[in-house]
Amino acid sequence: MRVFNVLNAELTYDPDDPPQYAAGAHRFGPQVGGARLGATVYELPPGTALCPYHYESEEEWLLVLAGAHKTTNNGTESVRMVMWANSDPIGYAAYPDSDKIAYWSDSSDERDGVRVRRGEKLPYYDGEL
Repeated sequence: MRVFNVLNAELTYDPDDPPQYAAGAHRFGPQVGGARLGATVYELPPGTALCPYHYESEEEWLLVLAGAHKTTNNGTESVRMVMWANSDPIGYAAYPDSDKIAYWSDSSDERDGVRVRRGEKLPYYDGEL
């Protein structure tokens, strides 16, 4: 059995994240043998959020280890939590607050992953005739 201690996970921060989404993370799904398991420990410093509000095609679970029970930390101490999900090779997410949709696939062609504003409706046969 593979074991991973979420309380002692070494976190990394993405320097490209905007300050309000500057959460630390450690993706450990593969370390525990997960082929389709996406499991990540997050730490949210005060005043940060994990990500913009969204919903997606994958199932997600959130386990809060310390601190508040939302993915926005409005408290004065850091929040540490675990989120795991099935990592589907193809899926979508919708961002209602910013009116965007995203689609991803495991294709090596970067054109197969998109994030766009909702609203453009192409005719069914667009580009086919």
